[in-house]
Amino acid sequence: MTKEDRLDAKMDQIKGKITETKGKITHDKQEEVKGRAEGLLGKAKEKLEDVKDDVSEKIIEVMDKSKKK
Repeated sequence: MTKEDRLDAKMDQIKGKITETKGKITHDKQEEVKGRAEGLLGKAKEKLEDVKDDVSEKIIEVMDKSKKK
């Protein structure tokens, strides 16, 4: 919905990728999995923002249609 929320989601994805890569380089499976999970959290946040936007658009659409009647 907001730019801050979308930025937060992207930052989680980036931090997750960095952590995952660090885990791969150091052969630390726990760090790798932690990074992958953080990246997935970022993707989930991003999808949630998409759903919020879609719902907002639909609500506005329905309200506009009801005003025309």
